Amino acid sequence: MSCCGLLTVQKQPVPLKSIEVQLEVRDHVATVVSTLNYENKEDKPLEAVFVFPLPGDAAVCHFSATIGQTQIVAEVKEKQQAREEYDDALSSGQQAFLLEESEQSPDIFSLSVGSLPPGESASIRLEYVIELAVQADDGLRFCLPAVLNPRYEPQGSEGASVQVTSVPASLVPYSLSFSARVSSPRPVSKVESSCSLDPLQYLNTEQTQATVKLAAGHKFDRDVELLIYYKDAHQPTAVVEAGQASAKPGTLMGDPVVMLSLYPEFPQSVMSSVSSCGEFVFLMDRSGSMGSRMNNSESHQTRISSARDTLLLLLKSLPMGCYFNIYSFGDSYKHLFRKSVKYNQKTMEEALKKVEVMDANLGGTEILKPLKHIYSQPCIPSQPRQLFVFTDGEVSNTKDVINLVKKNSGSHRCFSFGIGEGSSSALINGLAKEGGGHAQFITGTDRMQPKVMQSLQFALQPAVVDISVTWDLPKGVSVTALSPPITTLFQGQRSLIYAQLTGQVGASSDAAEGCVTVKYSLAGHPSQNQLHFSLKPEEDTGLTVHRLGARTLIRSLEMEEREHRGQQDGGVKEKVVELSVQSGVSSSFTAFIAVNKGNNEPIRGPLVRRDVPTADSKNCCHFLHSPNKSSHIHTATHRLFSVHTLFDFSSEASSSRDADTEPKQPLRDPLLQLVSLQEASGRWVLDPALAAALGKTSEEVEKTKPALVNQEVWATILALIWLHGFKMNAKEEWELLANKAVSWLCAQNAPCVAECVEAGNTLLGCAVQRDVLGL
Repeated sequence: MSCCGLLTVQKQPVPLKSIEVQLEVRDHVATVVSTLNYENKEDKPLEAVFVFPLPGDAAVCHFSATIGQTQIVAEVKEKQQAREEYDDALSSGQQAFLLEESEQSPDIFSLSVGSLPPGESASIRLEYVIELAVQADDGLRFCLPAVLNPRYEPQGSEGASVQVTSVPASLVPYSLSFSARVSSPRPVSKVESSCSLDPLQYLNTEQTQATVKLAAGHKFDRDVELLIYYKDAHQPTAVVEAGQASAKPGTLMGDPVVMLSLYPEFPQSVMSSVSSCGEFVFLMDRSGSMGSRMNNSESHQTRISSARDTLLLLLKSLPMGCYFNIYSFGDSYKHLFRKSVKYNQKTMEEALKKVEVMDANLGGTEILKPLKHIYSQPCIPSQPRQLFVFTDGEVSNTKDVINLVKKNSGSHRCFSFGIGEGSSSALINGLAKEGGGHAQFITGTDRMQPKVMQSLQFALQPAVVDISVTWDLPKGVSVTALSPPITTLFQGQRSLIYAQLTGQVGASSDAAEGCVTVKYSLAGHPSQNQLHFSLKPEEDTGLTVHRLGARTLIRSLEMEEREHRGQQDGGVKEKVVELSVQSGVSSSFTAFIAVNKGNNEPIRGPLVRRDVPTADSKNCCHFLHSPNKSSHIHTATHRLFSVHTLFDFSSEASSSRDADTEPKQPLRDPLLQLVSLQEASGRWVLDPALAAALGKTSEEVEKTKPALVNQEVWATILALIWLHGFKMNAKEEWELLANKAVSWLCAQNAPCVAECVEAGNTLLGCAVQRDVLGL
């Protein structure tokens, strides 16, 4: 990747002046309004193309432009028609604006600002709604993507390649302002961020409403991530939203829509009786960018180093009797074993030796090939396949990858992890959603290990099967599901259901209720959860629920169209276009188009294209150059096609590094040092390495051992005391492997356990009770 364009950008003004973002969070749904302010300082008419990331599951529902005193509100139209109208407007000298979603990935949008006259300013307003994902610690995650990694083009893929150039970030000429308002039926306990925030301001004494904003001086050089915490978060809720008064009854926008948030609770008796088993397949990204730091700080380890530590914890936490394998990928892929092997001391040691020397040296991000190979392997009877995918990259064939996972969803569950700024939300969320698993994002100062271990706990939960949803509604009210059927349930994790309510909903009394029942089978035991809800529409929700419901249905139909492309008469695509136009929510087959027809004078002069630089996480600015971006671009006018975007500097092409240039890694964390000594069975062995990990000499450890206790029992109890005494803040990282150690100890039926615990506490300077250890 060459560094060029510095002088050009220095000498020529850039049109984007500022970005303002307002976030409105209601419970677990967010409305985001972004305003982009442009100014043409050229002496010629200007066209700018701004390519930017949005969350892959966002419902873009409003787009407008203000030029001087004139506001133009965009309409949603079929994509090719919108492109033609845009080109026609520019050809006739009119101002026009086009907003379209990438056909390859739903988290990339391009905004074309056309025929901006010399000296003129334009303000672009973009609005979208989104559900906030629940994190491992019950926080709700909102992410404003600033970083768009270069899309890796798989070998042999179609479409124009994208060349990248970069300039220093000191030239970034525009600012970002960001503010958020949070409201919920439950108190807001705290709001955290990867960026500096001003103090949280509560708006009422109940603390159910609050505002927060970015501290002054923020550089838009990383994703802006907010984590919102409510008290008593896991409460099932229902929101009924009235239909649009101007829309026809019986249509999606004309009828009420209900959004249900369910938190299934599994019977404890069933959960405790299930034995852990499975085939665990770990697919690790080893492309060049995995050699980058976890964040900007030089003190933080690299992504691949953090991944190695995470694999250590995973391998130590697997249950005895399961099967496992490790794949890694870049331009090509490798597997540790020819096929998955039974987990025991020998195979675990062999795997750990290979993991220790894993580096970020495999080039690009070819994820489709290893996935195809994994799915070609026969499943092992009575060992449910659990796939863990780790990647920091983005691929241009996101939809192909997700389709492959969906096609194989009946034979496995897929848990995905986005590492670092700019990992594709569409890819990570899509893998987990279609694979019936769970998605996690590791950014900023996040530790990878606790999030991955939470997903392992989910993977060890038994698969829920035979899931059905039934409705009990008053007479005269019928229901149409907008969400695809629920295929996955996890203990305590939220499931969302959208449905259209048709009939006399408004005529019902205020006390009228509906009831939804989710039935399922867990380890052969039939179970169910119910939620009763009022049919009275909520006030002041606007059309947020309708738009999210429309987005859900649009995504399902798009997936159906891709699966049957060439086998249908285009009916599904027509349905998507009709629904998108009716709801005002974007899709891959539609675009927002706005033309200023009020300006009588055509704009004279050839159009000039300008780059809009932005900073990335390496304090460097980037542009994408793509001469043949889409079919609506033609050469009738002079257009220097330079597309603005942000993305991580550590691209696949530039970040691959030789082993001798790998930065020196810090000394191993004491927790990982102790964990690395545990055997596959769960026990520890009494040796000098264990004594050193405990901070003691071999003589101190051996002479305090009770006489009747064997060395392995004593060593294992000491390790458990140390974990509980010194590492409770990281319990989610070691809880599973500690449970394995306790199971091993119980199986030994060892004497003098109470004496061992007392002696161990004295030796290590702790006060951990025997019952806390589970003994």
